[in-house]
Amino acid sequence: MLLINRDGFKKDFQMSIKNRLRIVITGATRGLGEALVLGMSELGHEIYGCGSSEANVEALQKKVPQGKFAVVDVTQEKSVEKWARSVLGHGLPDLLINNAAVINKPAPLWEISEKEFRNLIDVNINGIGNVIRCFVPSMVGAKKGVIVNLSSAWGRSVSGGFAAYCASKYAVEGLTKALAEELPQGMAAIPLNPGIINTDMLKTAFGDGASSYHSASTWAKSAVPFILGLNAANNGASLTVP
Repeated sequence: MLLINRDGFKKDFQMSIKNRLRIVITGATRGLGEALVLGMSELGHEIYGCGSSEANVEALQKKVPQGKFAVVDVTQEKSVEKWARSVLGHGLPDLLINNAAVINKPAPLWEISEKEFRNLIDVNINGIGNVIRCFVPSMVGAKKGVIVNLSSAWGRSVSGGFAAYCASKYAVEGLTKALAEELPQGMAAIPLNPGIINTDMLKTAFGDGASSYHSASTWAKSAVPFILGLNAANNGASLTVP
């Protein structure tokens, strides 16, 4: 199979259809999501991604012309449903990665506005719920597929100034582990802590200190093979990218 990598060079990955995965990623246009898209597409996998910004989606489509990307508001079920119908028309996902998330500005909880708090919960929790409702029934029907919901170290510990974000990531952990008990044998739902990576979100939390951590592209070198190796044996396990 002939693909074009992000540097514009043609590369024959010779990936057999049997080994080629159909992968769906939310929050695909920036940070960790984009790093996963680039890493997984370069291995020859079939990538479907979404983002909330039309400009960012168009930019990613140019970087990864073999992928299929769409503007989707994960907080709106109808938007996700329309996207899911399009993606499922190509077949069932082997791997569904819920990555889309936002973080609150650092402040005590009582200083976080109702609007900011609601938006964070809508993206980080309701967004995952919408994606699961629209994609997972078809996967359950086939009794196949792995669902990875991006959690955080702050979904297993806490930090003052980020109560809203911590609450949302604790919710991701609980939601995913309960979902794991509802899936048929052969499937998996996994809450995954990606680790600490230098992204725009980390800069919100750590400021200039974010630069002391690995970039998303460096992180992807270990994250991509780790995530691609997840299977039914990992169902319900709270894992961390090594």
